[in-house]
Parts: sequence; C-alpha cells; structure tokens
Amino acid sequence: MTGMLAQLNAQGKAKPGDAAKGKDVFDQCSVCHNADSTETKVGPGLKGLFKMDKLVNGKPVTEANVREIIDMGGNGMPAYADQLSEQDKNDIIAYLKTL
Repeated sequence: MTGMLAQLNAQGKAKPGDAAKGKDVFDQCSVCHNADSTETKVGPGLKGLFKMDKLVNGKPVTEANVREIIDMGGNGMPAYADQLSEQDKNDIIAYLKTL
C-alpha cells in the first residue's frame, strides 16, 4: 500500500512538460520514429503529429490519446507505461507538440 501511495504522490507531482527534456527522452523513440518527417521508419514519422486530425489508430490527436499509445504500445510498439515516468511522458508530449 505504501508503494502505491508513493506512486500516486509521484504522479501528482508531475509538472507540465518540458520540450527540451522531452527531446532528450525522445532519443530512445527515434530508433523507430522520425521526428523530422512523416515518413515511416519502423513506426510512423511524427513531424506535425499534433497538427494531424487522426492518429494511425484512427483516434483524434489529443494528449490523452498520444499518452495512451505511449503507455499501451500496439501495432508492434512496446508499452512504455512502466518504462517512463509521468514526467517523462509529459516532456515527450511537449516535445511532440513542437514537431
């Protein structure tokens, strides 16, 4: 129970995303995703992601839907729910908004 409370407290302390930090975290994503184009590498290119109407899965491009893909993975992408902190995810989403 204590671990769960600590995790909830840690999640509650996540700050708004920092795009510069998100760019650093995105380095691990760049193995499969282009940041500077929409061309598919292994996964889809992410340039202009937040200007698109829909994600590859057909859902609207929202922070919540992008976070769900990061967390759950799918279509060959591994799940990162347990690999990245909530702050890392906030930072990546802030960075993706700059593409």
